[in-house]
Amino acid sequence: MTDTLSVTREGHVAFVTLRRPDKHNAIDIGLFAALAEAGKALAADRSVRAVVLAGDGPSFCAGIDLDVLKNSDASQLADLFRPLDGSIANFFQQAVYAWRTVPVPIICAMHGNVFGAGLQLALGADLRYASDDCRLSILEIKWGIIPDLAISRTLPRLLPADRIKELAWTGRVLDADEAISLGLVTGKVADAKATATDVANEIAQRSPEAIRAIKRLFDETPDLSAAEALQLEAQLQMQLLGKAHQLEAVAANLQNRPPEFDD
Repeated sequence: MTDTLSVTREGHVAFVTLRRPDKHNAIDIGLFAALAEAGKALAADRSVRAVVLAGDGPSFCAGIDLDVLKNSDASQLADLFRPLDGSIANFFQQAVYAWRTVPVPIICAMHGNVFGAGLQLALGADLRYASDDCRLSILEIKWGIIPDLAISRTLPRLLPADRIKELAWTGRVLDADEAISLGLVTGKVADAKATATDVANEIAQRSPEAIRAIKRLFDETPDLSAAEALQLEAQLQMQLLGKAHQLEAVAANLQNRPPEFDD
């Protein structure tokens, strides 16, 4: 897609890869824009059934490119902090928030340093697998700023407020084991990219409509009342029952064959 971000396909799985290895994939202005654009494009692609988000080189993403901070001026950046047309997110937030609008699973493969903006980008995914060498931190306090890449919409769904504040106030670095114990990471594995790819391929063989409905169900219900949540469950189920993908899932299981779903 760009020199610093690639989007490739293998069947129904899309691979989004950060490509600034010499910078540990630190996010500069161009990469912020490319991430948002990639999320928007994948959200509109009905043939994509799962997405693997990864980084080239020694780290998944070591955070924001320090040139963005060194060259920042509040008055010059004011426009970038205003919500974009057609979105509730601003320019910087959209690099993460765009992934929350993708209706299929986003699976993040993390290795090396996952700091600041890198951790916030990973939090925009549905699943996060960490390699043994992974080190994670909400690092923004080191630079005298707050984490602001849609983290108020992602992290409170995983951790209680006191744990979030402690991590954000101290900026301390976690290894993969502690990240798992806190609930930041889905699993620690030997090869995060390989595991993420295997999970994505398994998901891609399931009913696409059911997969999308499951994501919507668990993304939306935390903000609903009990009655609204139960109503959404029923509504999503009724949209699946008796439709082509659901019937094919049943037929394939009864006939002991792989299912074939259209897009």
